[in-house]
Amino acid sequence: MTFPDPIFSLLIALVAALLSAGLIYLLRPLLLRYALARPNARSSHRLPTPQGAGIAVIAATLAVAGGCSAVVHPAIPPVVFAAALLISLVGAADDIRSIPVVPRLLLQAVAVGAVVFTAPTELRVIPLLPIGIERGLIFMTGIWFVNLVNFMDGLDWMTVAEVVPVAGAIVLLGLLGKLAPPATAAAAALCGAVLGFAPFNRPVAKVFLGDVGSLSIGLLLGWCLLQLAYEQHLAATLLLPLYYLSDATATLVRRIARREPFWTAHRSHFYQRATDNGLSVLRVVGEVFTLNVFLAALAIASSVVTSRFFTAILLSAGGIAVAFVMTRFSRK
Repeated sequence: MTFPDPIFSLLIALVAALLSAGLIYLLRPLLLRYALARPNARSSHRLPTPQGAGIAVIAATLAVAGGCSAVVHPAIPPVVFAAALLISLVGAADDIRSIPVVPRLLLQAVAVGAVVFTAPTELRVIPLLPIGIERGLIFMTGIWFVNLVNFMDGLDWMTVAEVVPVAGAIVLLGLLGKLAPPATAAAAALCGAVLGFAPFNRPVAKVFLGDVGSLSIGLLLGWCLLQLAYEQHLAATLLLPLYYLSDATATLVRRIARREPFWTAHRSHFYQRATDNGLSVLRVVGEVFTLNVFLAALAIASSVVTSRFFTAILLSAGGIAVAFVMTRFSRK
């Protein structure tokens, strides 16, 4: 069977989903005992809830994606697996006993830097830039992306509402021949593993991802998007994570402008303000999921059209849709 192939992609997602769900079921009693998340200033939950289901999600993703390396050529680079494992260990340690900001960022930088700076030199996003400057910008963007996925994982089903449409769209782009097989296989495994997590995180959640899941998901999803950028589908690379980028970045800039300690827990993201303003959790994640499906459709369309004018229209439509949802979330 050749890859990418629709049936094989579906099989990858299905195996990852079953493996993820099975591991969460087995791990939950241990998480209840050793990894209980108690409500704090950032929390949307009121009762202590076990966290750490990301162990199962990332294990299922890496196991299935690793198995695909025997079929997919070229294979997923080993450095991606190593970086995902490192950053998941950092997240697990932070879940159990909080790690100070500086060492946490340094370890994240090691993981992201390993992926970015070992990429072949022929892989370029903006060939006009000197490669050192380009790789430096990608490196900083990668660290931010890893953390913003963690920042946005503050509501039941929120990460599901983001990762499933984005990873699903990446798989579709791979099936359309717009993306190399390794990223397509990784996206299919990640999409399936998060779907396996979804029943346990349905509001009111029985278990959370924890930093062990959100950080490693950010790394893997960021790597898939980077491969899309290397294929020169820059509009699609921007459109797919546009809501996460906009919400997290606008919130960070606003907190810095107000001279708030932006590294501490808070409830000022737009999706958090939406629940504070009276919208139910299901309503908020439902609207985010719908928005991400729309952005995914725009991203796929942008990979097909060749006109810069139509690409600009698609980018504008995505920006307007995101601005509309964020404005709606911020109003009572």
